[in-house]
Amino acid sequence: MMGINKLNRELRERSLGRIDKKSPRKLAASWSSEDLLYSGPGRSIFMVLPTPGCAWALSDSGGCTMCSYVADSPLETVTAEELLGIFHEHLKKQIQREALESPTAVKLFVSGSFLNPEEVPVKARQGILMALDDYPEIEEVVVESRPEYVTREVLRECCEALPGKIFEVSMGLETWDERRRLNIINKGFSNEEFERAVSIIQELKSEYPVRSKVYLLVKPILTSEKEAISDAIQSAEYAEQSGVDRVSFCPSTIHKGTLMEMLWRKGSYQPPWIWSVIEIIRRVRSLVKIPVIMDTAGFGTRRGPYNCKKCNSALKDMIIQSNIHQTIPEDFECKCRSKWLAEVEYSGITHSASKLS
Repeated sequence: MMGINKLNRELRERSLGRIDKKSPRKLAASWSSEDLLYSGPGRSIFMVLPTPGCAWALSDSGGCTMCSYVADSPLETVTAEELLGIFHEHLKKQIQREALESPTAVKLFVSGSFLNPEEVPVKARQGILMALDDYPEIEEVVVESRPEYVTREVLRECCEALPGKIFEVSMGLETWDERRRLNIINKGFSNEEFERAVSIIQELKSEYPVRSKVYLLVKPILTSEKEAISDAIQSAEYAEQSGVDRVSFCPSTIHKGTLMEMLWRKGSYQPPWIWSVIEIIRRVRSLVKIPVIMDTAGFGTRRGPYNCKKCNSALKDMIIQSNIHQTIPEDFECKCRSKWLAEVEYSGITHSASKLS
């Protein structure tokens, strides 16, 4: 697997060298949509805030083999003052659009780790959280972080800036399989490190409404369709057993400048079928008791999960509704399902990660 790591570093360096840099303000974004909160159906405000970039992706590791979010970073220092200014601009814009009459969550994305002070200065982190505390309708604040930045001290600081609100830390576990995470996804942390972070969050629940969530990747590179389904189900069970509060599945989409894209272009990789995604939802929701969300980004596109043009859109809508109400998707028939069944069966024999037709 050393060859994968070396190739991944080279691709990352090449990709970063081609980036047309943009100002932090141009890289920021925000939107809102229906979502499932801990209290039930509500809305979420999503914010992408510009930071110097994911420390793991910018390290000698080259980052994860499927992710190019670092390319959406300014790749330079963003001061606490500038970051706070951008945050307030987008918060004001979203509050004006939304009456905040329904329960609301705010989800903060920084293309890296919100809890890493080298990416988000402490002054900016505290300022953002304290500003969100002013809105009683906001019930949850959700951030992302690698496990190594999850400490008792940092979590206490964050929770005390948001008294009474749920503070959720989302971690990209990707898979329960440590070998696959380290050598194929190139994530850089062990099960033990992940479990340590979850245990800290669990300990602090007696003092604060702090929660944990994991992202699970559906179909990493070098993974067959059959293996992808099995791995996703086992990963959700492992997450629940570890003490995680919510699971969010992320079916693979092809990001530019990644090892996943290189293999896809060579015909050696294909994102999962939407049928596989539905199979995962059905089986996982019958096995685990914690909320399970299935992301639908990229569904039906050339670079994302696919079935056929006749059913892509209908199945995507069905999954979105099943996320909000935590239901098992209804039976749905389409001619392409028989092709998916055959691919799952034969990919278990050939171990192919691409189309078999």
